[in-house]
Amino acid sequence: MNASRSSHSGNFCGRTRREFVWETGCGFGAAALSSMLASDGLLPHASASPASQVAGSAGPMAVKPPHFAPKAKTVIFLFMYGGPSHIDTFDHKPAMKGMDGKTVDVKTFGRGGHKAGGRIVEPRWDFAPHGECGKMVSTLFPNVAKHVDDIAFLHSLTADSPIHGSAMLMMNSGKILSGSPALGSWLTYGLGSENQNMPGFVVMLDPTGGPISGAKNWSSGYMPATYQGTVFRTEGNPILDLNPPSDFPPGLQRRLIDSIQDANRRHLVQHVGEEPLASRISSYELAYRMQSAAPEAVDLSDETEETLSMYGVNNPKTQAFGKRCLLARRLAQRGVRFIQLYSGGAHNDDNWDAHGDLEINHNKHAGATDQPIAALLADLKRTGMLDETLVVWGGEFGRQPTAEYANGSGRDHNAYGFTMWMAGGGIKGGVSYGTTDELGAAAVENPLHVRNLHATILHQMGLDPNHLSYFYGGLDQKLVGVEHVRPIHEIIA
Repeated sequence: MNASRSSHSGNFCGRTRREFVWETGCGFGAAALSSMLASDGLLPHASASPASQVAGSAGPMAVKPPHFAPKAKTVIFLFMYGGPSHIDTFDHKPAMKGMDGKTVDVKTFGRGGHKAGGRIVEPRWDFAPHGECGKMVSTLFPNVAKHVDDIAFLHSLTADSPIHGSAMLMMNSGKILSGSPALGSWLTYGLGSENQNMPGFVVMLDPTGGPISGAKNWSSGYMPATYQGTVFRTEGNPILDLNPPSDFPPGLQRRLIDSIQDANRRHLVQHVGEEPLASRISSYELAYRMQSAAPEAVDLSDETEETLSMYGVNNPKTQAFGKRCLLARRLAQRGVRFIQLYSGGAHNDDNWDAHGDLEINHNKHAGATDQPIAALLADLKRTGMLDETLVVWGGEFGRQPTAEYANGSGRDHNAYGFTMWMAGGGIKGGVSYGTTDELGAAAVENPLHVRNLHATILHQMGLDPNHLSYFYGGLDQKLVGVEHVRPIHEIIA
């Protein structure tokens, strides 16, 4: 039978957590560590009684100390669901110019299986240099192109699967199989939440629907449900079923919750460290507090017309994603730890999965996201938030240089080499790292895995990716797996 316990950092230089606390003496570090151990149920709280210990505890989402000084406090993950084509966006391939329609021997693996060659689909958009760094960007992203000096481009990402469902799970949880906690869950587990009135992990979906595998992409897996993502809507109540029934007498809801919480706390006193129960107590309180905090967070009435226009909120083409980007900035201001925005949902051309007409597909989705993303970067920078907010852009994989079918410009999936980018949160701007071959078929220089991306995100948030662990199934589970994984230090400022 599996038992779970928190393990905030795995081990402390080869010593147990109790040994480390004993050796550090009675200084400030010992006090912080003692508090952390007590919150994990491994040391008793120094309070008058067990009942007051539980009543005064901030619960599983209490702020926890990082492993080292963080560069970022918040992550905003802009997820381009379906797989944008790297060679048509940010990975310039001049050698492909004039090769349209030519047959080449290039190994590919996507939805159509393994292939040894195919017909070249030349990039359909022109590229031009931008910024002081001279980064080549396609005309699909004219607004994002203005911010290349703040962006680090990763051109050599690889993943383990070219199939949407498993690739989505890998990008979100580090594993191709379901059941593991999402990246946002790991961050809230490791660091807690700065705002006890809001979820630490928020997801905002595309109006067309959610991605394949649905809630598995923001699940807390084998961790308590406290750490799972909360889906926010941009219209109406931000969270479904958040408010009590309209016929509830004033104060009744609070009395009901207090009664339930008293019973839960009495039970927890006898079962210190029982995470599911502690999570349930925390969730009840959070749900109650969110009834006022969540609607205020998504209320854009206090934003200026200039800001709304900058994000494209008043333009039907950019309204949906622009509103999500603006809400992401507002949630980051309110201490939400991890915010994920999806561009694209459902199937076919409702997302970036360009199997048919590449131009129709990418013009649609880039046109809906380019201005809002640029606005988010500019807004974060002008408010001084970019320094402590890590922005991540990308999909579950890229696309192949060859056509999927005998006719048309559609490209199949490509997990052998694709592009993502990061900005803010202690990341160098105006740099490109790694390369794919001259056709963009596979990573050839400084190849990176999704695990390296995850390790970099954790590192910038002040967490050691190789020590942040959670005990489950007899093992110290980690987001990055059992082998040592290196953050991408070359792009860290």
